Amino acid sequence: MITIVLTGGGSGGHITPLLAVAAELKRKRSDIRLVYIGQRGDGLGDIPAAHAAIDEVLTVRAGKFRRYHGESLLRQLLDIPTMVKNIRDFFYVLIGMVQSWRILRRLRPDIVFIKGGFVGVPVGLASAVLHIPYVTHDSDAIPGLANRIISPWATKHAVALPTNSYKYPSAKTVTTGIPLQADFEPVSDKLKQKYRADLKLPAEAKVLFVIGGGLGSQRVNQAVAEAVPHLLHEFRDLHVIHAVGRANKLDMKTVYADKLSEAEQGRLRIYDYLDDVYRYSGAADVIITRAGATNLAEFALQGKACIVVPSSFLAGGHQLKNAKYLADHQAALVLSETDLAADPNRLAGQVSELLSNPQRRLDLGAELAKFARPKATQELAQLILDQVKK
Repeated sequence: MITIVLTGGGSGGHITPLLAVAAELKRKRSDIRLVYIGQRGDGLGDIPAAHAAIDEVLTVRAGKFRRYHGESLLRQLLDIPTMVKNIRDFFYVLIGMVQSWRILRRLRPDIVFIKGGFVGVPVGLASAVLHIPYVTHDSDAIPGLANRIISPWATKHAVALPTNSYKYPSAKTVTTGIPLQADFEPVSDKLKQKYRADLKLPAEAKVLFVIGGGLGSQRVNQAVAEAVPHLLHEFRDLHVIHAVGRANKLDMKTVYADKLSEAEQGRLRIYDYLDDVYRYSGAADVIITRAGATNLAEFALQGKACIVVPSSFLAGGHQLKNAKYLADHQAALVLSETDLAADPNRLAGQVSELLSNPQRRLDLGAELAKFARPKATQELAQLILDQVKK
């Protein structure tokens, strides 16, 4: 029996690809036991526990080093509450290392797969101490801090973009793309109509799908809530599906109830978290999304027209770089948070333009589809199994 430990968390962009790899590993080999080690208190930690491919779920402490893109060193030093949390979380990392060491010493896995997120630091360091090989994966153009910390002892670095985009040793770095759930595939008109039938959406309606990541995005939610009343009034056949994030559903229901008539609310659906995103995105004509690499890879495979609103808040500015890459290749419309704040009507105008222009939607979808790597999940799962053989 082969035992493989999978770890990652903190966002849907880490957990969703990890579970795609888990399912593919089980598909390739029947003699595999998969153990997920998550971060204690993770808001999405229940998702791996419910997944059929995961045999056991364990948790450890993990600390988060808080720093914000564009914030000066002086401002960080003067931010006393954040410094206090960082000091506290340093000790969480030490506790997590001890917990991880105990777990890994008991399990003695053949290999560890680290998708990213701060839980990867204690697990990775404990793996290094115990001489257990591990493979990391980076979805973004800028590697996450957790993976950078543990990179010296990794057996392989799997990455989404060409290897020369990263500062990892070239001999240990392999481009695999971003692993996706098997349900994501290129969307034909026939498949689009099937998804609409599944979701009980009118076949000829216009459909807008909004998603701000697994935990949602308050800034995107606010901007969309301003735009939706105008759009529902302009397009009487428009249906809006808004995935608002687990902590935001009640607030957003209240916001929309104040802004929309009862009839208009009948053309709006609000969800906290979706585990079958592919149906909703596949049924959509236009998608509004953050610039998280996983969601962008999913919509690229489907060939969808997207309006991308990158987060300017995340450390390293990786979403800004992802969005710029797409804008430079005319593969998506990109709106900054500054754009949304300066002109509340800007988002509604962009959506209206796309809903009114089918050819523009097709062109954007076709350009985005050029970035798709349909075999990423299989390649990454095989890479992990190859390290086990070695």
